[in-house]
Amino acid sequence: MPRVLTVSGSVVVPIAPREAYALIADPAGMGRWSPENEGAVVRGEDGAPYPGMVFDGRNRRGLVRWTTRCTVTAAEPGERFAFKVRAIGLRRPVVRGPIATWEYRFAAEPGGGTRVTETWTDDRRGWPDAAAWLFDHAVTSGRSFADFQRRNIAATLRRFAESCETPAEGPGNRR
Repeated sequence: MPRVLTVSGSVVVPIAPREAYALIADPAGMGRWSPENEGAVVRGEDGAPYPGMVFDGRNRRGLVRWTTRCTVTAAEPGERFAFKVRAIGLRRPVVRGPIATWEYRFAAEPGGGTRVTETWTDDRRGWPDAAAWLFDHAVTSGRSFADFQRRNIAATLRRFAESCETPAEGPGNRR
């Protein structure tokens, strides 16, 4: 059976598309929702994301930590944010090559709010299926990366939705 190269999930949140975009298109803040990502450090010019922006993502699964080098490929406020993972390593991203693409789309819902869709695409298309299967099962405790990422996406979107329903911190408000 050929491996699944793309998985996605979506959730509706009670905020406007531009607001949802602003929260998700902040690589340093992604660790608030992701079960693996612990944030990122932008390389070069910080600020609003733009195509070509490079950031290093800090990740952890159990006791294992690693860093990925990512390049933003789409930064359309209120519509789409995407980036490609192009290098990976334990402390520094030294192993280069196509790894994955992450994309977030934002669509206004008819009754209000925003549908946020998160998509992961496996960019390791040059890997033979058998080699990918062995690698995936070794690093995901017996699952394919598609199954593993399906769970991660569900957890990320659930946590993001929960954070959108919690009143923002401000005078008199605490999370």
